[in-house]
Amino acid sequence: MRDHTDTEPGTHRLTKWLDGRLTRLGLTGVFPRDCLLAATLTVSTFVLLMLLFRFVAPAEGVTFDPARAWLLIAVCSAQAMLLCLRRVRPLLCLALIVGLQLPIIGVSLPEEATIRGIAPFIAAYTVGSLLPVRRALLAVGVAVAVESTGAAVVAIPDVLAALAYVSASALTYASATFVGGYVATHRRYVELVRVRADEAIREQHTKVQAAIGAERSRMARELHDVAAHHLSGMVVQAAAVERLIDRDPAAVKAGVAWIRSQGKETLDNLRLVVGVLRGRPGHEGGDGAAPVPGLGMLDDLVHTAGSLAGPVEFVREGEQREVPPIADVALYRIAQESLSNARQHAPGAAARVVLRFAPRSVSLEVVNDPAVPRRVPAARTGGVGLVGMRERAQLIGATFTAGPTAAGGWSVTATLPTNGPATARPTEEAPA
Repeated sequence: MRDHTDTEPGTHRLTKWLDGRLTRLGLTGVFPRDCLLAATLTVSTFVLLMLLFRFVAPAEGVTFDPARAWLLIAVCSAQAMLLCLRRVRPLLCLALIVGLQLPIIGVSLPEEATIRGIAPFIAAYTVGSLLPVRRALLAVGVAVAVESTGAAVVAIPDVLAALAYVSASALTYASATFVGGYVATHRRYVELVRVRADEAIREQHTKVQAAIGAERSRMARELHDVAAHHLSGMVVQAAAVERLIDRDPAAVKAGVAWIRSQGKETLDNLRLVVGVLRGRPGHEGGDGAAPVPGLGMLDDLVHTAGSLAGPVEFVREGEQREVPPIADVALYRIAQESLSNARQHAPGAAARVVLRFAPRSVSLEVVNDPAVPRRVPAARTGGVGLVGMRERAQLIGATFTAGPTAAGGWSVTATLPTNGPATARPTEEAPA
């Protein structure tokens, strides 16, 4: 026994194939296709009734007068032709078919034979599939009442025979109507499933695009941090080398060596960033692992920054303790970006990096003095440094402030809440 779901794909393919054939024939509307159905059923009804009256009925001992037989064939064929209205005017189609059923009853029942064509089934099925359930049942009930009343008045004097005919008529119309309603419900369900599937696909596509955008932002932020820090220093050093190239060859050699070491360090950091984004942190082609930046490397960062521009002081306050890895990297990147900004916007100015370990927080502060008169143009920046630092602080749940100082310099502070000694909490909740 096969489940109905196994046949649905085949049925869908057959329907699609038939729809394509009718479209190629130019039958694209509802009415033209129903006219084709009506013509097909009219020919089928004519052929079947001819066979019935010519061969089947005589073999069963039932005879029809030729004139009466031709009248039945004509009326049943007219019923089939009315099916061209089944979807444009379903109630009118049902009413006309029921009206033509009355002469069929009057002609066929005196010969003890009940003739009912395919048209009443299809008309009731169409009403059930197109109209609401209550309205469809009302229309079919009226049709059964009219047909049964006409049959009782015209041709069925016996009460039992009339009841039998009413039962058969009601079963015929009701079953066709329920089948139509079931098919319509199934179609609506399939359409609803298709719509929800499309919505799910669109939602998934939106999530994928959002994830891609977030990943691109992350890549841009990481590459900006690495490139801006090292390359800005290399630009400053290259400008100094250019000024000294004719006066102090030894200093030029030292500067070129420093630029080369910074270039190598930049490449190592870029490999680290690419490895992290590929899901392989610290591994790149088996050449060894580049160290992951963190607060433990602030000494090297401050030393490098001090060798490029003005003096940089590093102060560590409080008892040092570990912070979450993502916060460790984020705070290091904030310090790196702050020093890069200070070097770009205030070259030659002194800077101070303060790392404070309070009982319930860890804060990082980078302050630089006002800029000194420049002899070398500052490197241009894309203006995303503060945005990137703020995003990093939000990512780890830290508060971030940045702005000018009273002395005319610039200050950047990031404070990360951490677990520390328990303190008494107020009994009342603060208002939101």
